[in-house]
Amino acid sequence: MRMLVLGAGLQGSACAYDLLQNPAISEVRLADRTVDHLPSFLQPYVDGERLKLITLDVKDAAAVRAAMDGVKSVMCAIPYYFNLPMTEAAIAAGAHFCDLGGNTEIVQLQKQMNAKAVAKGITVVPDCGLAPGMVNILAQLGIDRCDSVDAVRIYVGGLPQHPEGPLKYQIVYSIEGVLDYYTTLSWVVRDGKRTQVKALSEIVPVQFDEPVGELEAFHTAGGLSTMAFRYEGKIPTMEYKTLRYPGHAKIMEAIRDLGLLELEPVDVKGTKVVPRDVAIAQMQPRLFKKNSPDLVALRVVVTGKKGGKPVTHTFELVDRNDATRGISAMMRTTGFSLSITGQLQAEGAVKPAGVHTPDECIPGERYVTELAKRGVLIRQAVS
Repeated sequence: MRMLVLGAGLQGSACAYDLLQNPAISEVRLADRTVDHLPSFLQPYVDGERLKLITLDVKDAAAVRAAMDGVKSVMCAIPYYFNLPMTEAAIAAGAHFCDLGGNTEIVQLQKQMNAKAVAKGITVVPDCGLAPGMVNILAQLGIDRCDSVDAVRIYVGGLPQHPEGPLKYQIVYSIEGVLDYYTTLSWVVRDGKRTQVKALSEIVPVQFDEPVGELEAFHTAGGLSTMAFRYEGKIPTMEYKTLRYPGHAKIMEAIRDLGLLELEPVDVKGTKVVPRDVAIAQMQPRLFKKNSPDLVALRVVVTGKKGGKPVTHTFELVDRNDATRGISAMMRTTGFSLSITGQLQAEGAVKPAGVHTPDECIPGERYVTELAKRGVLIRQAVS
């Protein structure tokens, strides 16, 4: 069985590593514009027969077709704006496809390809990372365990284990993506109606066991994805919030409201400058901590009724980096999640054929079991 991973960055490399742990996979193709700087945990596989490195420009349609030839599943870990053409290419190749998603408008366009995917007998699953992805699958597990649901609240964040600086934050994935989430309206469900709220708003404290301690949660875009559309009129309350150390949201709100994250160029002494480009250039080197260990904190709370009685299902995770292999917690929870999805698709565990988000098609219990095999342990409680 051959598998293709598009993107040799942090998440794509972690996805490829996880695929290589499955002896049933004969070949893992890892494709990117450059594959010369792979992380140390992939180096033992570079001279072997199972890892095939492909230099690929995804804008080259013929090269993409060649890379997808004969593969069972394609896992896409490149920027979200390539997800649509890569979906089209995978369907044409007759290969299952999943991606890290993060842009709800693109997911809705992918869903319009459902008939084409069905005709090919393959599955397409966007939004297969941590959030969206893991949190949506856990939320659906809670929903399925209730007769009726009153509220779904999702909290998740990637954080440094040893916070420092005014933001108490370090880059664990694309800073461009982080700033998009901080500047885009977030879909929520209120009183059964889908609505949008401002990012960084409605800050609430969320307590985890020490040493994590108290975090703050606030609205950001992307995490609910299409669940806000799917459950409008069916569940009264549904929301997704990002977790950070206390004080982060107010600082970022001030930076945003001062216009420093705007995308429209401004005149600076006769030169047109994009404010966000300047902000990224200044923040990125200060927030990138090469050897600083990270963690991922997650909590999904589903409240409702079962057998006429109130019930609450809580799913919680605190995952830390794998220091021995050099795999961050964000890579474990995001890259491994993408790999698990691709493998479930390849073995036929994702049904039916067509385009579905993870909450619509991923077998939740099996998914949690697969995470546990990798040491990503979801704690479940019922009250």
